[in-house]
Amino acid sequence: MSICYVTSPVGRLAIEADHDALTGLRWASDGERARDQGMNPVLKEAMRQLERYFARQLKRFELPLAARGTDFQKSVWRMMSEIPYGETATYGGMAMALSSGPRAIGMACGRNPIPIIVPCHRVLGSGGKEGGFSGGQGLPTKRKLLALEGVVLL
Repeated sequence: MSICYVTSPVGRLAIEADHDALTGLRWASDGERARDQGMNPVLKEAMRQLERYFARQLKRFELPLAARGTDFQKSVWRMMSEIPYGETATYGGMAMALSSGPRAIGMACGRNPIPIIVPCHRVLGSGGKEGGFSGGQGLPTKRKLLALEGVVLL
């Protein structure tokens, strides 16, 4: 596994890859350092695309992903990846589309190993309520990501 770190408007991020695919993105502490900080081409491209995203110059990530999860989780993550930049979906709407329940969708969102790139921050509760967010500082981080994309919460 290779890892690199990026300072972003929503905190310090650790980006992880195995060989030729991205496997994780998580919030890292300031003092965290990797034993192996090998910069493979996937990590370099992920860093470039994240920088462009935070500069509002990139609206869709194009990276090889290899998220580990159940088949159901992967179906939720695929659906989240199709939510356009600056738009949102709801847990309930996704649940209906996948013949599931909103809580199961929320659990899969919370287990998303590649947040931001797989945009779980774009999933809201019914009536446009924020719902939850497990990354960074929780809901304040979700609000920052949505504001960056021009989403106004009611």
